[in-house]
Amino acid sequence: MLRHRFSAHRIGITLAVIAAFGFSFKAILIKLAYPYGVAPITLLALRMAFALPVFLWVGFSASRSAEPLTRRDWGMLAVLGLLGYYGASILDFVGLQYISAGLERLILFTYPTLTLLFGLALYGKRISLRQILALVLCYLGIAAAFIHDLHLSGDATAVWIGASFVFGSSICYAIYLTGSGAMIARLGTARFTALAMLVSTTAIFVHYFVSQPLSTLVQPWPVYGYGLAMGLLCTVLPVFAQSAAIRHIGSGEAALIGMIGPLLTIASAWLLLDEGFSGAQMVGTVLVIAGVAIVSRRQAKRA
Repeated sequence: MLRHRFSAHRIGITLAVIAAFGFSFKAILIKLAYPYGVAPITLLALRMAFALPVFLWVGFSASRSAEPLTRRDWGMLAVLGLLGYYGASILDFVGLQYISAGLERLILFTYPTLTLLFGLALYGKRISLRQILALVLCYLGIAAAFIHDLHLSGDATAVWIGASFVFGSSICYAIYLTGSGAMIARLGTARFTALAMLVSTTAIFVHYFVSQPLSTLVQPWPVYGYGLAMGLLCTVLPVFAQSAAIRHIGSGEAALIGMIGPLLTIASAWLLLDEGFSGAQMVGTVLVIAGVAIVSRRQAKRA
């Protein structure tokens, strides 16, 4: 029995690490694709096209013997799908045209603190002094990483624009998380995730067909490779690996393991993109991870 529990725990940790790596490597693939001249919405459409068959299959399988959705269910799915995967994704892809992959990952990583603030604004939840300290640490860390990007790019306007887009992405994802709890409890993780992804994929395709000519789908072969990798390795795999990890080890421990994500992104950007690495970036990373750790542990204790 003890061996079984240990094995399940080890599987959960492995799945959480896989999810962290998949999520963190997305920014690297986006940055690798942009030199080929592909537009953000075209690259995003390719990513979702490769992921679509998996989510169609999961959504159909999970819905086949389940209760039919109500109008309210469809309304919530539409809102959350548009915010969580369409809105957050397009803002992130656009922001990565202007800032480094390392700064992008640190800004996105603040979503637990934003979820905390939304809980205060929407539900009147109190914030403790410890959580205030976590917020301060996170945003001091982003400021340090921001300074690194200013020195790296030399264009303050571009860094501000990119950081604003990515912070908007983090806000969208935090709103999605705030509103998704009740829907996950009602529909189940797999069904809700697949249906929300289908909503967002539809929105992305509409955006693409309205804004881009079909000729833009003709891209160099490396762009298709990056799109395929983003669709399968950075979308499908981490989404379901994270869900499975939570089932094995719980959301608190899975969130803590996910904190290796920014470090993986920064290391990969240094190795593959030749992005500079500085003391300011390291200090910023440590501060952000410390702040998110405080928030995540507090939420795990409450859970």
